[in-house]
This record gives sequence, structure tokens and C-alpha cells, in this order.
Amino acid sequence: MATGQIERGASQRGLLFRTSHAVGSATILAIACLLSYWLITTVLTREYSVSRNDDLLGGMWAVVATIFVYRSSYQKMARAVVSRTVATLVSFVACLAYLLFFPFHVVGMAALIGIIAIILALVRRSEDIVMAAITIAVVLVIADISPRNAWIQPILRLVDTAVGISVGIAASWISLGLGLSSKLEHSGA
Repeated sequence: MATGQIERGASQRGLLFRTSHAVGSATILAIACLLSYWLITTVLTREYSVSRNDDLLGGMWAVVATIFVYRSSYQKMARAVVSRTVATLVSFVACLAYLLFFPFHVVGMAALIGIIAIILALVRRSEDIVMAAITIAVVLVIADISPRNAWIQPILRLVDTAVGISVGIAASWISLGLGLSSKLEHSGA
């Protein structure tokens, strides 16, 4: 009978431990997303703003980058940062080059995605194809929505992503420094 009570007590402490760490880690992620969004939509728009809608989209894009790099270990975070950075830089160059010469066209978007997928596969970065393709689609469709000075969109999305990655790294470091994420990973959660 005592063994059953000990096991239940240990199980309850384990659940409490996992819950408190999950809440702590989720809180840090939520605050990081708020910070990314605020930096893009409030602080950086003081320097350059295409439109309010574009600013909001930039905030969303920064939040996505923050979420993408917020990970439960230093190794996972580093891999996510490299992956997001590679995909962003490749997409930035491709979209900027395309938009300097051509307006948005769905066939051009599809061709650019295909070309980048081939290039990334050839340089053995196949894991970055999905993120690069998503980035190309977002940047080019936004350029179609705001065709005036469409070439600026890759630059703005590069800045949004850089802010989001930076905030995501800082949030991961804080979470890992507090022992929130890595302890969750080791506890089987």
C-alpha cells in the first residue's frame, strides 16, 4: 500500500514539474512573439513603412521566424537558425533578382520555387527547400498585393526574419538558461 502511494506522489510531482516547465516555456515563447511583432509593427515602421497592412504582415512574418527558431535545446535551436537563415537568404536573393526585372506572375513564382528547390538539392540543403519555397511564395504574393516598388518586399521580409530569428534565439537562451526546455526534453514531455 505504501508503494502505491509513493508511486502516485512521484507521478503527481512529475506532472506538476512538467506542467510548470511547460507553462514557463510557453510564456517565454508568447512574450517573444509579442516582442517580435511589436518591434516590426511599431519600432521599425518608424524608419520605413510601405503601408499599415505591409507592417502587419511583417509583424506576422517576424513572429513566424521567432516560433521557428524557439527550440528545446541549443543544438536544435542552432539547426533551426541555420535552416531559417539559409532559406531566407536564398529566397531574398532569388526574389530580389526576379522583382528587379519582372512583376509578379504565378508562373514566375512557380519557376522560381522550382529553380531554388533544384539549387538547394544540389548543394545538399534539401531540408531548406520547404522554408525557401514558403518564403518565395509569401514575398512574391505580397509583391503582387503591393506592386508599387515590389522589389522592396524581399528586403523588408529579410529584416522581419532577422528580427524574428534574433528574438527567437534570445528567448531560447532564456528558456534554456532557466532550465525550462531542456528539462522538459529529459523528463519525457
